[in-house]
Parts: sequence; structure tokens; C-alpha cells
Amino acid sequence: MPRNEAQRMKYDIGKPWMYGSFIAKFDFPIYKTDENIKSEQDSMLKHFEPYYNYNMNLARNEIAKFKNDFKFGIEGMPIEYINIIANKLQKIYQTGIIKTPEYSSMARDTSNLIRVVVGKQARSVQINKVYSTMTAYEELLKDKELAKYRMELQKCNLTDYIAANLTYDKSRCDAERNDLLGSIPLASGMVMSGQKIIDRGEIIDEYTYRVLSSFEREMQRRNATVTEITTTLIGQIMYVTILITLLTIYLALFRQDYFSKPRSIMMLYSIITIFPVLVSIMMVHNIFSVYIIPFAMVPIFVRVFMDSRTAFIAHATMVLICAAAVKYQYEFIIIQLVAGLIAIYSLREMSKRAQVFKTALLVNIGSIVVYFALQMIQNNDVLKMDHDMYLHFVFNGIFLLLAYPLMYLIERTFGFVSDVSLFELSNTNRGILRDLSEIAPGTFQHSITVGNLAAEIANKIGAESLLVRTGALYHDIGKILNPVFFTENQAGVNPHNNMRCEESARIIISHVNDGVKLAEKYGLPNIIKDFILTHHGKSMAKYFYIKYKNEHPDEVVDEKLFEYPGPNPFTREQAILMMADTTEAASRSLEEYTEESISNMVNKLIDEKVSAGYFTECPITFRDISVAKHILIERLKAIYHTRIQYPELKKNTRPDTFSV
Repeated sequence: MPRNEAQRMKYDIGKPWMYGSFIAKFDFPIYKTDENIKSEQDSMLKHFEPYYNYNMNLARNEIAKFKNDFKFGIEGMPIEYINIIANKLQKIYQTGIIKTPEYSSMARDTSNLIRVVVGKQARSVQINKVYSTMTAYEELLKDKELAKYRMELQKCNLTDYIAANLTYDKSRCDAERNDLLGSIPLASGMVMSGQKIIDRGEIIDEYTYRVLSSFEREMQRRNATVTEITTTLIGQIMYVTILITLLTIYLALFRQDYFSKPRSIMMLYSIITIFPVLVSIMMVHNIFSVYIIPFAMVPIFVRVFMDSRTAFIAHATMVLICAAAVKYQYEFIIIQLVAGLIAIYSLREMSKRAQVFKTALLVNIGSIVVYFALQMIQNNDVLKMDHDMYLHFVFNGIFLLLAYPLMYLIERTFGFVSDVSLFELSNTNRGILRDLSEIAPGTFQHSITVGNLAAEIANKIGAESLLVRTGALYHDIGKILNPVFFTENQAGVNPHNNMRCEESARIIISHVNDGVKLAEKYGLPNIIKDFILTHHGKSMAKYFYIKYKNEHPDEVVDEKLFEYPGPNPFTREQAILMMADTTEAASRSLEEYTEESISNMVNKLIDEKVSAGYFTECPITFRDISVAKHILIERLKAIYHTRIQYPELKKNTRPDTFSV
């Protein structure tokens, strides 16, 4: 967070003074603004004359070189023109030559002056009175005596004998420039001790703002000690520690289950850290406005991946931490809290792109309306309000749209699965689900039916219906490797008839591990893999186990050969899937579909699961199980309901007679 760089008091031009009557405690200068100082510096530098050293030996050397190269004359010209050209060069060198780039930058204003230093003497010369290397060459060619031999001279490369004999004196120029800038006073007046500066409620004008800024600057100069910096740092550490501690206490009291999910805790504290750091960097380095930062992303992400109450608490904590680094904390806190509440209310789930646009729009409108209301409270003149802020809110709304792509990054980083991802995973026209529908159509239909049954149960008991439905679609994907060994995919031929029970059980059980391997191959999230592993739990392939025991009555059976790898369900959604999967599969083997047979089957199978302890590791209640039973019975009755056979119309042996 900023240390002494930030203002101690919060104020701005055109806004009321929110503190008590302010009286100067000591004498201090009224410093000029940076803009005023820069303007005075620019004005002063307009009259600055850069120094150039005159090289007296260069002309002599270049002219001697010219005479030596053309001692036999120039072709097409009389021999005496060599001396004429040399004399012309001598005059040009006496005037002075500057390198063309430097000359061009100064010659835009022909009134500019330079200081030519010859020995210990310096004289001011107007820039248009000296030559550049280019204009010196042009001066030679347009001379009246040489004009008639212009073609011959152009062949001589006279530019080889024209060099800059005025060189820029950087050290002397820097010293002179610093002296000029140093002569500009930084202050434009004084405030005397005991002088009243402003009273509560008065509107801050430009002069008062400058006085208050000068007081802040003088205080920083006087008190910029190690002790003050240490005190500020300790205060900031205490402030942030209190807020983070309160957030942690909230989690410990009301959301203790998150502590068993390290990735959730890591995501929560990470985003609470990132935004205050970003605000501090922008405030310290004066980069744009903090109002363009989409703070509403925090409650959006926490709401989607955790819950709404935690989203608000996390957002409030983050906003209060950020407020320690910004001006006008009251205004900032109100606007951001309102934006966060709107984001939470408008985005209960993120399943469509349109929802992000709607949320960004509502947050934008809400922020603008709240800011406008606060401005009207402080300033009745609408024309004097800060209209640039509304542009900042627009950019904030645009940046808030990044929540959609950033959600994928958070999912990958912290291992979450959003509703958007679940919708994409439940698309049966792509990936492994499409292969399942083509290779094992019976299993595919079974998975869809189980998914529908499980989703309805989840809706009734308050579980995550989209999650359980998606898990149901993938729970049997391992069967795609050996589809014909599963009854729903068989067409009259059962390969188990010619196999040993142990081998049949191994193939049936292997669809769990095969499913996990396929899930890893297709990059499915861990939460989907858990459905594959737990949909049979640690139950047994009962058909082959009982058949084996009947065939080997005197043999001790190794139950491990007939047991699924597990584990048992550890979430409500996994328990729902186990119940729906078990009852839907068993319903296919009923001899008759009556209300009694379906009801007996559902109750018997689920009661066996409960008594065997398959649900002891998940937080499902007896009430939830009772609701699940009722839904499964009603839905299976609807699925297997036999239609009434309509009677056929019998033909009469004689026509009907009617009495009139």
C-alpha cells in the first residue's frame, strides 16, 4: 500500500471540504502546480541558447585535402577555379557549419539563437546565419562564379570536403539549462501560521486546492522519517489483518466445509489479494483511475464457484482493503458495494454468455446511478459534476466482460467446474458421448435415462442437478471398450454364457477403471471421474458372485474378485446417481411392470444400499432418500406404463333396425 505518497486528507477541486475549519499550524510556501512549473520551464527554455564549439583546424584540413585531391584541376574547368572553390569553402567554414539533423530541428524558428564559442569568447548567432552540411553544399553550387560549371562540380563530390565545424557542447549546455530551470521559484506565495484556509462545507477552488496540497507536501517534507513510515506500515498491517481475520472467522463459523477444499480457500484469498495490490500500484504510480478496475469480478467468481453469502463477505473485505489506498473512501466503498450486490443478484449462475453481458450492463448502470446520486448530495450544480467518471464506469463494464474467459483460467488453476463447463460437457453430439451413442447405444440410452432421473431427484432435495446429470452421462463410458458384454447392448447373444464367472465379473467390473482412463484421456475434470468411480461404490457384481457360489458350494469364495474398486459415494450427487443407476438397470429385468413390482424393487434395492453402508460417507439424509424413492417409483411407473389395448369393432351379422 502507499506510504507517505498518499494524501492525508481527501479533497478535490469543485467538491466540499468534509473536515472541520482548517487553520495553518505553521508557515509554509504555496507551491506551484506541476503544470505551472512545466509551463514556466518551457517558456524559459524558449530563450535558451545552446553552446557550439568552433573548430578552427577543421576548415584548414578539409581545404588542404580538396586542393590535394584536385591539384591537376577539375575536368571541364580552368585550373584557377581550384583556388576560387577553396576560397568559397573558407568563407563557408568561417560562417560555421552544423550537422544537418541538429540544424533542421532548430531552423524551424529562424529567430532561434545559438552561442558560438571561439576560444574563450562566446557570441550569439542567429541560426539562419550559419549553414548545415546540406545548405553549405547548396551555397557552393548556387555561387554566381561557379554556377556555369554546376554539372562539373556535381561530379566532384564536394560534400566530402564539407564537415560540421560547430559541435554541440553538451556539458556546458546542461549546466546552463540547469541554472535557468533552477532560477524558477517553486512557490508563489506564503501561508502564515494561524491563517484560516477553509471551513467545513466550503467548495474547494483551484487556489485552495493548491494551498492544501502545499500543506500536505510540507508535512511530508518535515515528517518523512523512518519512524513515520514504520508507523504507517504497522497501521496498514493491523488494518488488513483485522479484515482478513474477520473473513476467516466467518468461514470458520458458517462455511467450515470450505476448509476441507484447499483450492476453494486458495482461490478466495488469491482474488482478495490481487485487486488491492492492483489498486495500490495504480495509486502509487498515478495510472488511470481505479474505477476502471472490474471489482465486481470477485463476487461473480465466488458466487459461481462457492456461494452468495461468501461472495458478499469476500467482496466487502476486498473493497475495504482497497479503500485504504484510494481517495474518497466513502464514495468508493458505496459504489463498489452496490456493484457487487448487483453482480450477485443478477448472476445466480453462469451458464450462458448473455448472462455476462446482462450482469456487466446492470453493474454499469447501477454504478453510474449511485455515483450520480452521491454527486447530487454533494453538489447541486449538475454541470459542475465530474463527467469523466461516467466514462470510467463504461470501461469498467467492458472489462467486466472478461469474467467469462477468465472463468476458464480459474477453473484450470484451482480445479473448479463451472455450470458453463458442465453444459459443454453434457453436449451429446461431441467427444466421448458421441462415440458412446454410436458404439454402445444401449448404454447411452441408459445413461440419459439415469441422468434425467438423478436430475429430478437433485432438484427436489436441493442438490446440484446439472452436475449429477452430467456425471450420469459419463458414469458408464468405460463400457465403450467392451459393449457386447453388457446386456443393454446385446442383441440375443450373451458372451458370458461361455465364460467363467470370475472372468465375466472382471470384465463387468473393469468398466469403472476403463471409464477413469478414458476420462483422463479426454481431459474430463476430477469431479466427473468421481462419479465414474463411485456409481457402484464398493459393491459386488452380485449376479456372477451368487452364480459362482452356487456352482462351488464347498469352496471359500474370494470376494475381492467380485468387488468393485470404489470408493463409496461421498457427495449427495454421487449417492443420487448410485440410486438412480441401480434402480434403472434393475427395472429392465422385471417380469411385469406394475405399481407394486416397481415400488417393491425400488424400496428393496435402495434399502439394501443403506443397510450395507454405502451412503455413510456422504451427507445425504433419510428424508432425501425417501424423496428419491418416491421420484424413482413414479418415474419408472411412467416409463414402463403399458398402454390400454383398444377393443376391435365387431361386424354385425345383420343390419341394425330402428323403430320410428
